[in-house]
Parts: sequence; structure tokens; C-alpha cells
Amino acid sequence: MEYSPKKTKELLEKHDFNFKKKFGQNFIVDENIINAIVNKSNVDKETLVIEIGPGGGALTNKLAQAAKEVLCYEIDTKLKEILGNNLEGHKNVKIIFEDFLKRDVIDDIKSYEYEKLYVVANLPYYITTPIIIKLIEDNINPDKIVVMVQKEVGNRLRAKPGTKDYNSLSIFINYFYDVKKIMDISKNVFIPKPNVDSIVVEFNKIEKRFVLKNKELFFKIIYDSFRQKRKTIKNNLREYDLETIEKVLLNNHFNLESRAEQIPIEVFVEIANNLVKWKQIY
Repeated sequence: MEYSPKKTKELLEKHDFNFKKKFGQNFIVDENIINAIVNKSNVDKETLVIEIGPGGGALTNKLAQAAKEVLCYEIDTKLKEILGNNLEGHKNVKIIFEDFLKRDVIDDIKSYEYEKLYVVANLPYYITTPIIIKLIEDNINPDKIVVMVQKEVGNRLRAKPGTKDYNSLSIFINYFYDVKKIMDISKNVFIPKPNVDSIVVEFNKIEKRFVLKNKELFFKIIYDSFRQKRKTIKNNLREYDLETIEKVLLNNHFNLESRAEQIPIEVFVEIANNLVKWKQIY
């Protein structure tokens, strides 16, 4: 069938589809916003796109027109018929009706031939962070991630040192990707309407910006530094070699009384690299 947001609404009503809060289902139906997301993603015929949570298929439809292939993950099997209707004629779309967080995505994409791997999605609010962490920790290694997320979460993902939104997730993400805001999204362009506005953020892969001697140690230090956000580095990292940490901090115009939210990623990299020889950490 010919796609349109209006027809998607009619199709949802025809199938008596009930939105499920447990799946964070808020479907975007504004075609201008959908077009803008696809255009700003720079998807082309060399791109394999992974979409998590296609919902009614509004974004999927536009991605299928622009991309070489689109691989979708949808947890709600009640959407099978609706998606089948909305995506009829798109031979380059495959939908796996399973939980993305439980899939071996690396295995799923082995059969595809592509030049670029992008993730473009309207992410369910309740599992935004686990999805992004999985994309990184499972070494799925997308070249670009363009996702619509809750505005508060988006602000944390792109937060800078010294701001209230800067946390361990900000540093974790920014080790692998440069993150920037693409556009703000009103809650009024969704059905059903969520309680908060959204934001579209773009992650562009960084190639070897930092050299780490021990990546596991680096991320452990980050986690521990933010364990109790209101406490100082001295308190949060008291089990580490504070003398070595203090030297690094002082060289970068910080001290042990500084809080983690003040410290940029490159200083944490330096701390981790200087602590590599410290035998008592494990």
C-alpha cells in the first residue's frame, strides 16, 4: 500500500492495536519530521540501516527508500500485520520480531553486503541506555547512530564537563563517538502523545582519538568516579593510588577535591594510563 501517516493511524485503528506502555510505544506520525531525520542521517544506497523499534513503520518506509537494506528489530509481534501492510513492496526490509537486547546482531548482519552501517531509530525511552551500550559493547561498530530519544537522556549523552548532565554515560559514549544534537522534537508529533519532548542526536564514530593502555581499567575508573556524584574524586577513588591520581589532576588544573563532573575525558584517560602499573587495583 502507499504509505502515509494518516493511513498508518487508520491501519492501527482497523487492527484495534493497543499501545503497550511496557514497550515504550510512541509512534511518530509527522511526515516532515520523518523526512528530516532520514535526510540528516545521510543514508544512501551503500548503507545498511539497523532500526530498533519500527513501530508502525513510518520511519522504516522512508529509510527503505533511501538505504540499500534495512534490518529492523521489533519486540511486539502484534505489529506483524500492520508492518506487513505498511512496508508492502519494500524488498530491502527485513524485520526480526525479537528483543533487540537479546539478539546476536553481529551474526544477523553477516549475510549483508554494505559499505556503511548506520543505526537510525526512534528508541523506546525505557531502554535507550541499554540499547546504546549494547551497540558499543557488542562491537556492532556502526559508523553512525542517529536516534530520537527523550530530551533529558539526549542532553546527558552529549553533555560536556562542568554541566549537570555530565555523567559516566557521557564519557563512555564520548570515548567512541562524537555526539551532537540534530533537532528538537515536540511530543505532539507522536501517537500516543508522551509526557516529554524528544531530541534527535547523532553519533559519529571516532577513530583512535585516545590511546588507552587498559580500556577495562579506564571504564572502571569512570564508573567509580561517578559512583556517588556529589562526592569528590578523593572520596570516590580512595581505593586507588591517590598520589598518582593527584599528580595527574594537578597537572591539569584540578585536585582531589574536584568532582568527577568537572573532569574531561582526556584527564580520565591520563589517570587510567598512569595507574596501569598499580598492582593493587584488582
